[in-house]
Amino acid sequence: MFPYLVFLGALVQIAGIYVYIRQTLKGETKPNRVTWLMWSIAPLIGTAAAISDGVRLAILPVFMSGFAPLLVFIVSFKNKKAYWKLEKFDYVCGTLSALALILWGITKEPMIAIIFSISADLFAAFPTFKKSWKHPETESVEAYSTGIFNALTSFFALKTFAFSELAFPIYLVLLNSSLALTIYRAKKNKII
Repeated sequence: MFPYLVFLGALVQIAGIYVYIRQTLKGETKPNRVTWLMWSIAPLIGTAAAISDGVRLAILPVFMSGFAPLLVFIVSFKNKKAYWKLEKFDYVCGTLSALALILWGITKEPMIAIIFSISADLFAAFPTFKKSWKHPETESVEAYSTGIFNALTSFFALKTFAFSELAFPIYLVLLNSSLALTIYRAKKNKII
């Protein structure tokens, strides 16, 4: 019964991304396209690597953490006012993220792929951390809060507690928690 909580996590994440997408279409939220594109690629590669290492149901939250950003990235092109102007820092982080993925491609080892996928995902997150702190009004906490729940459901579906099962879900909990807290604190500081 508990392993199937990953399906509930996926539904909750879809609900959070729906809110984020709706806010993006209205121009209230302005996603950083470098971040959201790389956030879609890295977890999807991590998913493929984990599946090749034998992980099954526990990988659904990681897959969702790649699929949902892909939707946000695509929707960011629908409203001309709903994107963040990219700066040099964004491109540097995107390049480092892409480099991590290329290094994985060279090694072709599932464990190395997961490490490089997490590294790529983290490099991609830096521009959104910066934007969230300086301009919290351009972000919403719902996508990250539901991402926490989604990632936590992975732990109910673990079979072996191996690195390939644990690494990405632990990282996703930490990342989403950090982003949600950053946005919350930055918005609170702007009010004061």
